Amino acid sequence: MQGPAGKLEAVLWTPSAAAPEIAALVCHPHPLFGGTMHNKVVFQVAKALDSLGIAVLRFNFRGAGLSEGSHDRGGGEVDDVRAALKFMASEFAGTPLLVAGFSFGCWVGLRAGCESKQVGKLIGIGPPVNSSDFSYLRECAKPKLFVHGANDEFGDVGKVREMVASLAGENELVVVDHVDHFFTGKIEELGKAIREWLHPALRAEC
Repeated sequence: MQGPAGKLEAVLWTPSAAAPEIAALVCHPHPLFGGTMHNKVVFQVAKALDSLGIAVLRFNFRGAGLSEGSHDRGGGEVDDVRAALKFMASEFAGTPLLVAGFSFGCWVGLRAGCESKQVGKLIGIGPPVNSSDFSYLRECAKPKLFVHGANDEFGDVGKVREMVASLAGENELVVVDHVDHFFTGKIEELGKAIREWLHPALRAEC
């Protein structure tokens, strides 16, 4: 996939049956701390979306994995997300788009998702509110799901609750008890929260 700083390494999963009702983009955590599209949390998010028949694109930000370019502290990475959304809009013309992001990927991914007219829903996983400015979300009324670990060391859960409560539109926060930033030991709870948010009927089956 072509990005603004060169080629971006990417993996696209497409449903084997009918054309997808939604096409999703999943953004990975901070590349300077080992984050790539193969991160276990990113993979879990992609699996949950794929299980619902949603097309899913994961990609490596500039300078990560085999992607060209170098890390740009968030600015250039927002442009990478914009390029990925343009690619998805071309591949799945007329299909509503969804952006999901974990940690650093949440910070930059939701920024691009908020501004895109083609993106209808947003999923933020482990927003690092301790060190990143998410004030841009106040202007974004699109439906949003946030999934957060109660013991997340990069995002105080109290601050996350305050942030979500301050946002316009329909917003849901699922806090997974007794887990850290990476949902260690309860990562399946992450996939469950995503599936139930996108298909509320699944909650009645539990």
